[in-house]
Amino acid sequence: MRRNPPIAGEAEAIAKAQQGDAASFEILYSLHKRRVYSLCLRMLGNVAEAEDLTQEAFLQLYRKIGTFRGDSAFSTWLHRLAVNVVLMHLRKKGLPQVSLEETLEPSQDDGPRKDIGERDLVLSGSIDRVALERAVENLPPGYRLVFVLHDVEGYEHNEIADMLSCSIGNSKSQLHKARMKLRDLLRSGQRKEESIA
Repeated sequence: MRRNPPIAGEAEAIAKAQQGDAASFEILYSLHKRRVYSLCLRMLGNVAEAEDLTQEAFLQLYRKIGTFRGDSAFSTWLHRLAVNVVLMHLRKKGLPQVSLEETLEPSQDDGPRKDIGERDLVLSGSIDRVALERAVENLPPGYRLVFVLHDVEGYEHNEIADMLSCSIGNSKSQLHKARMKLRDLLRSGQRKEESIA
């Protein structure tokens, strides 16, 4: 089964959008907005930024649709464009990190205090998720990108290679290194927690 099967009416909408037809561009937007937003959200972990960069990706699409030649699936080309928008954003801005203690402790002296009792499984699951998200954020950008595209978004190595203009072997190597680095980051975070406790 192909990962990016052609969508009915997409080729016609692409051709018309390349000629400046706004209605056809709207069709392309409605066909692809959810996947582009999902990709941005998974790469950034921030809803507001994901929404902004989804819009930016479609602005780039509007400007660059004339350069689409059909060498790859349109969705692959569009997702490569979206990935580039996110990478440019990440290069311009370092991601802020908020400590878990700041989010759990009240900011005012008269705020409610949290009494620690037995283990809260919901909180523990949230902490594990935060630890995983932080570990993914701390991966080098190339590792993080391939990890998100393959393990989160579900792209195959040949599609990632097309999107990132690299070899399939490079994609596989980056994914392997990302998983190893992620494992190390999670283990070192767990050791830090055990030494504090």
